Amino acid sequence: MDSLITAAARALAAGDLLGALRRVALRDDAPALALRGITMARLGDLDRAKVLLRKAARAFGPKERVARARCVVAEAEIALVSRNLGWAPKALGAARETLERHGDWVNAAHARHLQVRRLVLVGRLYEAERLLGQLDPEPLPPAWKAAHELVVAGIAMRRLRTKAARAALSRAEHAARIADVAALTAEVESLSLALDAPAARLVADGEERILQLDEVEALLASEALVVDACRHVVREGGMVIPLARRPVLFALVRALGEAWPADVPRTTLLSRAFRARHADESHRARLRVEIGRLRAELRTLAELKATEGGFALAPRRARKVIVLAPPVEEAHADVLALLADGESWSSSALALALGASQRTVQRALDALSEADRVQSFGRGRARRWMTPLGPGFPTLLLLTAPLPTG
Repeated sequence: MDSLITAAARALAAGDLLGALRRVALRDDAPALALRGITMARLGDLDRAKVLLRKAARAFGPKERVARARCVVAEAEIALVSRNLGWAPKALGAARETLERHGDWVNAAHARHLQVRRLVLVGRLYEAERLLGQLDPEPLPPAWKAAHELVVAGIAMRRLRTKAARAALSRAEHAARIADVAALTAEVESLSLALDAPAARLVADGEERILQLDEVEALLASEALVVDACRHVVREGGMVIPLARRPVLFALVRALGEAWPADVPRTTLLSRAFRARHADESHRARLRVEIGRLRAELRTLAELKATEGGFALAPRRARKVIVLAPPVEEAHADVLALLADGESWSSSALALALGASQRTVQRALDALSEADRVQSFGRGRARRWMTPLGPGFPTLLLLTAPLPTG
């Protein structure tokens, strides 16, 4: 490798993007194309970066497997930033294995971090933890150590392990300071702000208050019966009853939880569960059926007692019933929470991250667009959606991944 390429690579590693670009701007050999592609990506011109990296991958000969693998990793990073979550995960895995076989441990670690970040975005936390646990960060340079700890902190936050998240962020801040890379420092600060942002709303005893993530963690570890409207489950300790696929049942138990220890009139339950303005005999019959189904679901945690006016929730062991609600409840809040990261998302990536159909997500985006809550650019498959990150937007995204049950 010649001296200009070496100097450009060092400038790129130090965060001097313009210095790196100046050294290779007029060259079309494979290493220069790769460096230009990475530099353009960091400058934000992702489309041009993809073109340059693909040119570089083709320009490297068949024997230059490590260089080609590095181009694949760089393109995967662009796909992640572009929220193209369907981009060839197998190709990234193969590139990482190639780098590991040839002893390029730093770029192999970067590839592994990209794999883990993608898994976190689509909610596959167990796989992300397993893959990350196979990497020892100690031999890595400071910048890569900081990136590693950011991934660790992100997983810990989604697992509601706030002490582990704060410890990882402290290590990330230390490593980023040593690396002296502004982008890393900014990412650490951003994640630290997210950790202290509103995460949920507590509804109990007729009162409401905003909770931070550590308070949510303590609440879920308590002996209270929690009706969790962030994940649509009912839980007590390590026992979890999922009701995400039973929206009527969850609407009923939420109404009962918000009123506890009082009962809820049948007309209120009909309105909450079925949106019935005028109840007739068919509505009342359906309510009896759904209450029976809810009794069967909650039989290990609570009873549903019929009262003269309606129904009341009676926990079997817990001394208190509380409702944990999203900080802000509005239509399509889950889509807004994903878009609140400031990145541009395709509708297919949103559908993958939410576990919903692309048609459902597109309807939500159309409704939000009509309300001027989101904006799009591009056309066809290149269409992307985004929204400015408003001050104080609640971190609902942190509560979308499943919690451990034990």
